[in-house]
Amino acid sequence: MDHMMPLMTRAAERTAGVVRGVRQEQFAAPTPCAKFDVEALIAHLEWVAELFESLGGKGPAVEQGPYTGDFPERAGRALTVWSRPEAWEGDSAAMGLPMPVLGHMFLVDMVVHGWDLAKATAQPYEPDPETVTVAVDFTGRMVEMGRQRGAFGPPVPVPDDAPAFDRLLGVIGRDPAWTAT
Repeated sequence: MDHMMPLMTRAAERTAGVVRGVRQEQFAAPTPCAKFDVEALIAHLEWVAELFESLGGKGPAVEQGPYTGDFPERAGRALTVWSRPEAWEGDSAAMGLPMPVLGHMFLVDMVVHGWDLAKATAQPYEPDPETVTVAVDFTGRMVEMGRQRGAFGPPVPVPDDAPAFDRLLGVIGRDPAWTAT
């Protein structure tokens, strides 16, 4: 927990900054996450924050709702729950996974979807290098489960000497060179 909370906080804050920079006229724009346009991606981020707030409190999985415009607040509440030591203990009855795995899943969602949204809305995005290192390690161990659960797509080839973040994107099915066309 001690090493993860600063990473989760930085990732959520960076993503919240990108969300705040989205203009309403960008809502229908495509994103690198093919199943979401910008508005749907923000709604997904809102759900991710709400879901992980509930899971961190040992609560149930929650259903995704429509866009509400309160991602930064939801992310803050999720971080508050995960800042308690008991959030990291045991397994999640709702997800059937150890709580530390869920903490890492939240981190990866924040980092990757922050990038998705930044690319889609032409905003700068530079993930924290330590966060990327942890996310690369985690996804390397969990990628097959992620694909089976539909969280990750087929891998996108990325050169072995590409930056770590590009390799992370490739392994989970994102093209680091994606552009809206």
